[in-house]
Parts: sequence; C-alpha cells; structure tokens
Amino acid sequence: MSTPRRAVCLVSGGMDSAVTLAEARALGFEAYALSARYGQRHEYELAAAARVAEAGGAKDHRIVTVDLGVLGGSALTDDIEVPKDRSHDEMGSDVPVTYVPARNTVFLAVALGWAEVLDATDLFLGVNAVDYSGYPDCRPQFLAAFEALASVATAAGAERGARFTVHAPLMKLSKAGIVQRAAALNVDLSLTLTCYDPVPEGERVISCGRCDACQLRLAGFAEAGTTDPIPYVS
Repeated sequence: MSTPRRAVCLVSGGMDSAVTLAEARALGFEAYALSARYGQRHEYELAAAARVAEAGGAKDHRIVTVDLGVLGGSALTDDIEVPKDRSHDEMGSDVPVTYVPARNTVFLAVALGWAEVLDATDLFLGVNAVDYSGYPDCRPQFLAAFEALASVATAAGAERGARFTVHAPLMKLSKAGIVQRAAALNVDLSLTLTCYDPVPEGERVISCGRCDACQLRLAGFAEAGTTDPIPYVS
C-alpha cells in the first residue's frame, strides 16, 4: 500500500482556504493544515480555521503565532477603519488597506518550514487573482518567485535537489466558481468566516455584509444561484 503524499495547506477559516483544503484532499494528498495568529483584530477566524480543518479531514492542524500586528500598516491588524460599501471598481483600483504587508510571504515561509519537517514538497494556498483582487501576493508571479526561493532556501532543496510546488487551485476562478467548486467537493461553507469586521452576537458571529470580502462573497453566491449559509447583519 503506497504512502499518501503530504501537503501543507494554509487555512484561514475563509471560504477560499476551505475549498483549497478540499482540493488538496481530492488530489489524494494527506493534508496538514496551518493557520496563523498574526495579530489580527479578532480570533473568530482561527475558530473557523479549526472547524474547517477538522471538517476537511486534515491530518493535523497547527496554529503558529507570527505577530505582524506589531508592525501595523493594515486595517486587519491596526487601528485603521475597514472600508465598507465600496463599489467593485473601487475594490479593483488599488491595493486595499486590508492588505497585511508581506503576509502571504511570511505564511508560506512558515508552511515551507513545516513541509521540510514533514518531508513534503507541496504547499496549498487559497489565493485568487480575479474578482477585483488587489493583493500583490495573490498573483501567479509571486507564487513562481516563491517556488524558486524555496529550492535554494531549504536543506531539502540545496542538499537533495527537492523542488517545491505552491498549488493555488482557485487562482483563476471567480467567486461564483469557488462557490460551485465547494458544492462539487461537499465543502460546508457554513463553517467558514470571510468578513473583515464581524460582529459578535451571543455565541455566534455575524458577518457585516458591507466590507470588500463580504460583498465579493455574497456576489459569488448570487452569481452561482445559491444562498450563503452564514448569517449577516440585517
């Protein structure tokens, strides 16, 4: 009986990372889920990440602390207002203030370290370069550059010639396409949290429905002809 290939999957607790984890599993990988406590203003997404990792069949789930909040510079880690009610044109016009400087670079570096420990050469990341993505670290050029870095930055690459692959199965999908892939892969999106500015209500969390992330998610469900299962502020 052959041993399944291992892969480290970055899991944020959002819709995209949940589907990415499912894609890795569908390809036959034994998935190891990695999340980060990076100084985000709320911990709700880490609770969602734990739900997603368990439901998605991750072999293990680790949460690493990399406090990017001490650097500031983002509405997700600093005292900067989260933009609300922006049009799609506004979302695509520039890099948004919700961009966390170098976040995906840092997260992938940590994932790369765990991959070396696991003797794995595959990393999965739920980035998406369409639907008004203004994030520079969500594009094919970035992933290709990181793969080149990984081959010279690790003992596995330098001593054994290992070549690392960063898989981004959602890269060219629209949000509607991601919703449809979730349905095809039986991903329970009610477990996920996408909102940049969620509101606590008792034991549950309500998404604001107005930030960029919520608007793009809701538009994806609408275009896919289905209803988002998570609650929103009415």
